[in-house]
Amino acid sequence: MEHITIGLMSGTSLDGTDAVAMRFSPSGMERLGHAYLSFTPELREELAALVLPGDNEIEHMGDASVKLARNYADVVLRLLADIGLSAHDIAAIGVHGQTIRHRPERGFTLQLNHPALLAELTGIDVIADFRSRDVAAGGEGAPLVPAFHAECFTGDVPRVILNLGGIANISVLPARGSFTTCEGVLGGDTGPANMLLDTWIESTRGLPYDEEGRWAATGTVNPALLADCLDDPYFALDFPKSTGRERFSPEWLFAKTSLHSNLAPEDVARTLTELTAITVTDAVHRLAPDAHELILCGGGSYNQTLVSALSTHFKGEVFDTRRLGVDPMEVEAAAFAWLASRFLTRQPGNLPAVTHAIGPRILGALYPAF
Repeated sequence: MEHITIGLMSGTSLDGTDAVAMRFSPSGMERLGHAYLSFTPELREELAALVLPGDNEIEHMGDASVKLARNYADVVLRLLADIGLSAHDIAAIGVHGQTIRHRPERGFTLQLNHPALLAELTGIDVIADFRSRDVAAGGEGAPLVPAFHAECFTGDVPRVILNLGGIANISVLPARGSFTTCEGVLGGDTGPANMLLDTWIESTRGLPYDEEGRWAATGTVNPALLADCLDDPYFALDFPKSTGRERFSPEWLFAKTSLHSNLAPEDVARTLTELTAITVTDAVHRLAPDAHELILCGGGSYNQTLVSALSTHFKGEVFDTRRLGVDPMEVEAAAFAWLASRFLTRQPGNLPAVTHAIGPRILGALYPAF
């Protein structure tokens, strides 16, 4: 059956929500439109505070979930107006939610959300809580986008899709024809991408992010700080693995930088950029030693200093998904539109080789609009 879904993604960068409308039919999938809505400074601060344990968390979670749902609803309504569709034209919204605690090693993951309110505000069925089913099956619950990457971006040569959000994650895609199912796809979270860089520039210069990496480009890599950061045990863990803001937190960053307080702030920024480039390419070389292409998506793909560092460490070609016809900022939201479609057609959305779940599972929970 042909149907249209909307995917929503607000990632670990805590900047706002991307919404993408996709049409699915037996002949394939088609992008219909994209909209974006920033978080208010108040909501961003509330979400950042919830990532780590604090006082009166339940009250704060409840209040933040209502504000988050209203942000989600507003961006959906904006998207519908832009593409000339109504709620009746949409089969479902697939919403990831905002991760505030990710503990797959303890059997749970928590994405802040209020899907019932989102359904009420939009009049559209909502599919949410995608990660929990994979975790219940023994998986990491993340990343969930590699199956979508495989469907959209598999090419004639082995390639890796690198999402540079707050966290960096990779999807290893064998060349077309070298496998018949998604079982050949590998992936996982390599470590921090924009998260530490954004925290650093906000704390030192009062800016939300380093536009195009221009500030970091004025600094130099400090080998001692880089070595201290690379010493984190996460980087040596075998795949599959996943991580988040609860591990690579502001406290983690400031503990590392306090040991090198004599460094210029721009040198720290350049070193953090190098940390991302090295940890990503080390992971790629471990999982995909024959990869010819490293293809970027997410906000970090616009950081030219980071892209240059990745190009230095990766032996093949580095470019972003625009060459493949998809805006880098739309990929993850489109993936959750695809996951919503998988739920509607009762097809699995996870890849056990990526998440380490014991088998394929249908992901998500339905919140009907009426």
